[in-house]
Amino acid sequence: MPKIIFATGNQDKMKEIRMILGDMGMEILSMKEAGLSLDVEENGTSFEENAMIKAKAVACLARGRSVSAIVLADDSGLEIDYLGGEPGIYSARYMGEHTSYRVKNQNLIDRLAGVPDEQRTARFVCAIAAVLPDGESLLTRGVMEGKIGYAESGENGFGYDPIFILPKYGCTTADLPPDVKNTESHRGKALRAMREKLAGTARAKI
Repeated sequence: MPKIIFATGNQDKMKEIRMILGDMGMEILSMKEAGLSLDVEENGTSFEENAMIKAKAVACLARGRSVSAIVLADDSGLEIDYLGGEPGIYSARYMGEHTSYRVKNQNLIDRLAGVPDEQRTARFVCAIAAVLPDGESLLTRGVMEGKIGYAESGENGFGYDPIFILPKYGCTTADLPPDVKNTESHRGKALRAMREKLAGTARAKI
C-alpha cells in the first residue's frame, strides 16, 4: 500500500490528519511509526517556508533509508491582529516550547485585557508542504478566521483551540465536535486542498 509520512510526532494532529485523509487509500504514518527521527530547525520566515523545510528534510531522510513515501509536513499558528500578528510562526515556541498551553493561553488573554470584541480578531493559519517520491514539491494553505475569547472553554481541541472563538458557532474550536472542527479548521482546509492536488498528480502514485 502506498504510504504518506506526516512529519510530526503530535498524536492530536495525527488524529485530525487520518480523519481528513483516511479515504485516500494510503497508509498514513507519523515519523515515529515510519521509524524516522529527526530534529529540524524551523528557521523560515513564513508558515510555508517552515513546512517545506520540514518536508524536504524528512523526505531526504526517508530516501536515505530506502523508504518510498509521500512526505507531508505542516506549519501552523495563531495570528492575533491586536498583537501585531503574534504569536504567528512562533506559536509553538511562544513562551518556550515546554510551556503548557494553559499558561500560553492565559498570557494571551491577559495581554488582551480590556480589548473589545471588535478588536479581538484573529486567525489560525496552516501551510501544508508535500514532497513526492520523485522530488516534486507542493504547497497549500488554509485559514480560519475568528476571535480570541475571554477564558478557556472546551475539551475537544488542543493548543490555542480553547481560546479561539468561531463567531459562526458562538463557541471555541475546542467546544466543537471533531467532525465539525475538521470541516472548519485551517488544517482541514489545507489538508483537503493538498488531497485534491495529490489526487490530480499522477506522480503521487507510488
